[in-house]
Amino acid sequence: MSTAISPTAYNYKVVRQFAIMTVVWGILGMGLGVFIASQLVWPELNFDLPWTTFGRLRPLHTNLVIFAFGGCALFATSYYVVQRTCQTRLISDGLAAFTFWGWQAVIVGAIVTLPMGFTTTKEYAELEWPLAILLAIVWVTYALVFFGTIVKRKTKHIYVGNWFYGAFILVTAMLHIVNHASLPVSFFKSYSAYSGATDAMIQWWYGHNAVGFFLTTGFLGMMYYFVPKQAERPIYSYRLSIVHFWALITLYIWAGPHHLHYTALPDWAQSLGMAMSIILLAPSWGGMINGMMTLSGAWHKLRTDPILRFLVVSLAFYGMSTFEGPMMAIKTVNSLSHYTDWTIGHVHAGALGWVAMISIGAIYHMIPKLFGRAQMHSTGLINAHFWLATIGTVLYIASMWVNGITQGLMWRAINDDGTLTYSFVEALQASHPGFIVRALGGAFFASGMLFMAYNVYRTVRASDPAEAEAAAKIAVVGAH
Repeated sequence: MSTAISPTAYNYKVVRQFAIMTVVWGILGMGLGVFIASQLVWPELNFDLPWTTFGRLRPLHTNLVIFAFGGCALFATSYYVVQRTCQTRLISDGLAAFTFWGWQAVIVGAIVTLPMGFTTTKEYAELEWPLAILLAIVWVTYALVFFGTIVKRKTKHIYVGNWFYGAFILVTAMLHIVNHASLPVSFFKSYSAYSGATDAMIQWWYGHNAVGFFLTTGFLGMMYYFVPKQAERPIYSYRLSIVHFWALITLYIWAGPHHLHYTALPDWAQSLGMAMSIILLAPSWGGMINGMMTLSGAWHKLRTDPILRFLVVSLAFYGMSTFEGPMMAIKTVNSLSHYTDWTIGHVHAGALGWVAMISIGAIYHMIPKLFGRAQMHSTGLINAHFWLATIGTVLYIASMWVNGITQGLMWRAINDDGTLTYSFVEALQASHPGFIVRALGGAFFASGMLFMAYNVYRTVRASDPAEAEAAAKIAVVGAH
């Protein structure tokens, strides 16, 4: 059963803008990642300048890939999904446009301020207070557009993908506002409203839930729409998707203290974070299995559909990294892994394998529909991109696993007289081959984004603006 809806149905303009910027910021953010990875191989690439040192560029890299690339992908897909599943236009074109330009302004602000050394020093929350306030205003506007559209929906039912998007929007607002509470002392310097172990606890409540809600829950909303759409199969179990949602948002918020094992944080808080992290494995794998089982009867499509391959392999990486995370939260494992490259490998298993791959698959799915084309310009280029992304991710993760375990074992090795067996520099020298492989893996992944940019450019250039508008106006939405 399908329901035709009226002309001038959807606002695809803002979706197109965010989709294109997802690709642009992806190239810049990942390119910068390859550059700073290369600085660890060839330190002279720091250029002996304060603005180009690893310490200044690394937070810019994380902001570009998380908030610029990942954020634009979330804006684009949530605006696309909420309109199609609610069968109504965004509640306000003006507010939607403000979220686009406001978000780009925040990112440009990060590009200017972070290399100059203006930073709160809080991981994933480095932007100083003027930019943090602008980000909060944009985010509240985003919430108004998203939830306002749901309120005016034409369908009785709220599709499960929108539940995930909604939770991600609300919790991200809460995290950002609470963690950024600070006392400004100048235009680009502020001090946290919290102190000591409390500040660390609130930062990692924020930091881990930036991963949990910004980089997981939002992208699960993406998964619940684009995997069934691309596979042309209903979601395997709608009941499981609801259980997955409530279990995930109930448990995830408690997992942050596992970043603070063996610190001044009270032991009960560390143990609570560890226990919640282990329990979190259940809903995470429930969601992964739900996505995978959606392909029942459609596995043959993976042979010919590289977009579906991106979406499914992202689920495999999601499953792997959500198994690895709880294991690394166990105190005894954490005593080996913490502060080592293993943590970096784990983050990128999620960031490259899960977040980037599902975003890329979703963008490839949307671009032809947004620009009135039957399909992307080249399936062969999507295929090449898939293999570059997959090989790059595997090289990255494997090199960091080897490096991390090597570092952990070398740092804890002691002689009979109790002195350390290895110096820090010796552990660094042992890590050098892994740094080379990591830079190579990152280069593979980033080069795939260039293939994507060319493919998107050719698809958009071949589109007829009138056809693109027709794609937004004459919409037929299947019952979900």
